[in-house]
Amino acid sequence: MQGPEEEFDAVVVGAGFAGLYMLHRLRDLGFTVRVFEAGDGIGGTWYWNRYPGARCDAESLAYSYSFSAELEQDWEWSERYASQPEILRYIEHVADRFDLKRDVRCGTQVTTACFDEAANLWRVETDRGDVVRARFCIMATGCLSVPQTPDIPGLDTFGGTLYQASKWPHEKVDFSGLRVGVIGTGSSGIQAIPVIAQQAQHLTVFQRTANYSVPAQNAPLDRDWVTTYKKDYRSHRDDYRHGRVSSFGDLQLPDEYRGVVIESPVGMSAEEIEANYERYWQQGGARFIGSFADVLISESTNELAAEFVRNKIRETVKDQEVAKILTPTTHPIGTKRICVDTQYYETFNRPNVTLVDVTQTPLEEVTATAVRTTQGEYELDVLVLATGFDAMTGALLGMDIRGRGGLSLREKWQAGPRSYLGLGIAGFPNLFTITGPGSPSVLSNVLVSIEQHVDWIADLLAHMQTAKLDRFEAAIEAEDRWVDHVNQVANATLFPKGGSWYLGANVPGKPRVFMPYAGGVGPYRDICDRVASKGYEGFSLREAS
Repeated sequence: MQGPEEEFDAVVVGAGFAGLYMLHRLRDLGFTVRVFEAGDGIGGTWYWNRYPGARCDAESLAYSYSFSAELEQDWEWSERYASQPEILRYIEHVADRFDLKRDVRCGTQVTTACFDEAANLWRVETDRGDVVRARFCIMATGCLSVPQTPDIPGLDTFGGTLYQASKWPHEKVDFSGLRVGVIGTGSSGIQAIPVIAQQAQHLTVFQRTANYSVPAQNAPLDRDWVTTYKKDYRSHRDDYRHGRVSSFGDLQLPDEYRGVVIESPVGMSAEEIEANYERYWQQGGARFIGSFADVLISESTNELAAEFVRNKIRETVKDQEVAKILTPTTHPIGTKRICVDTQYYETFNRPNVTLVDVTQTPLEEVTATAVRTTQGEYELDVLVLATGFDAMTGALLGMDIRGRGGLSLREKWQAGPRSYLGLGIAGFPNLFTITGPGSPSVLSNVLVSIEQHVDWIADLLAHMQTAKLDRFEAAIEAEDRWVDHVNQVANATLFPKGGSWYLGANVPGKPRVFMPYAGGVGPYRDICDRVASKGYEGFSLREAS
């Protein structure tokens, strides 16, 4: 049953990092705002992803808001890579500090968003009967928010306990004395497997694709070091924003090495190359993929990095048959998002862990008590699905979004997502997507990209207020040029060879289009700033009647 219609200046979909900061900036503009959030609490991905070992792969002092100097000085992170509970506490703290929750409606799923051309308003409906009309509709739905459930016969007949990593229960799960199976060895699986293995009577890991993973080298933060770092926090933030250092964090590099980028291993000795990779390996984290600037461009450099990691796997895993299964050979390193782990490969030395290669012995079905492959049955009490997401477009296409003339976003994107700058979509006036397809998003520390998008959107809306404009829309020609540019940049790299969720390759039937912008956060920011400086070139802006 629908309730009475409400009217706001803006409606925001999603109350994670992006939606909350967007709300904060819209309030600064004097806008009235309603935020809808599907979860029963705020936090977005950090509300849902509570699986064992869930942790950020960007360093905590970089994976945090930069809009408030007081906030960043006051909040104290405990570890180099923050865990899910700590990140969620941080989000709750921010929401309370800036009184954001009063404009958020949790437990509410947006079902439709339709543009009324005559009224120049978006009409948004929810599964709880809300009807909201707003001048602007802003999608802060997240890039990794819709789980991908594997199509395995009999999955719904499993009589044990079934968990999905990205929809983990809020209460603590104890695996003691249980036979546990994990399907999936992407980032979530790689984080969860070592923790589950420490508790379970036995753990069986079902692997389809061997992934490259590097050690986090996580540790408690040294308070004296943090104090020194925070004295120059503003400068560090500026470096991340403009891509001068990795936005995943170069925080704990020695001073003499910070900011130094080696373009290529060409001309270096084998010993020098090995030493460079080893330095990054020991420092830890996803920034390993930047060990040489051309790792994602040069096949020869990429193979050197890949072989370094393969050798680490062979050195770590005692059973060489198991090591062989864990060793990636089917894609260049970094073309699937590189994983960051704590004792992942070491876990396969445990006597209570079994690895099953489902490329050699495919999964046939799930029964009431087991997972069956072509080789045999694995009796289980618990089954964990760590099978990834319908990335970047899943949440947007899960709603019925309709623009001018009733054009549906699903129809517009039937051959793959198209947008201008990952911010606006031709045919959909006054609609924004934060870190949408066509922006750096998942190829960056997403907090850096979120703040850049939110600030750019807020600046445009402020310009519209001042200039008395009531409509903006991406021009189809600008959108076409941007899509071509995104493709050209991706094709100049090794990314298209990865067969990853960056391309939608993990979702049956999804168009194979490289979705994020691979040009880097610094160049991308420069492009967005240039567009704004030229009167929002590529967008049509209409004077209010």
